Amino acid sequence: METIAATTAAEVRDAVAAAAAAGRRLEVRGAGTKRSFGAPIEADAVLDVGGLSGVIDYEPTELVLTAAPGTPLAVVEQTLAAHGQHLAFEPPGAAAGGTLGGVLAGNESGPRRIAAGAARDHFLGVFAVSGR
Repeated sequence: METIAATTAAEVRDAVAAAAAAGRRLEVRGAGTKRSFGAPIEADAVLDVGGLSGVIDYEPTELVLTAAPGTPLAVVEQTLAAHGQHLAFEPPGAAAGGTLGGVLAGNESGPRRIAAGAARDHFLGVFAVSGR
C-alpha cells in the first residue's frame, strides 16, 4: 500500500484533494496506536501525518498550547509539566506513543472525564482538511 508522508498542512490538503478527485480512500495515520480499534481499515493509501509534529506555541500563564497533530502526547505532557501544569482530562496513551491528533480524533479521556470534561471539551481553534 502506498504511503504519503505529509509534513505541512498544504501537503495534507493536496493529498486529500487528490485522493478525493480520484475516488481513493485514505487512512490518516499519526503514530498508528489506535489501528486495532474498530473494523479493519480498508484504504487505498496511508496518509502519514506523523511529520506534522511539534509544539508551535505555549503560553503557560494563559493556559494555551498550540501543537501540530502528530505531536507525541508525551511531548505535550513534558512541556506542561515543566510549568507545573497537566491535561485535566488525563488522556491515556502517552506511554504507548500516542499523538495529540489521536487524542482529538478518539476523544481520549481518562478517569477525570466526569469532572474535568472530555478531551474535545478542551480543544479550541482546530484546523481540518475536507478535500474540497
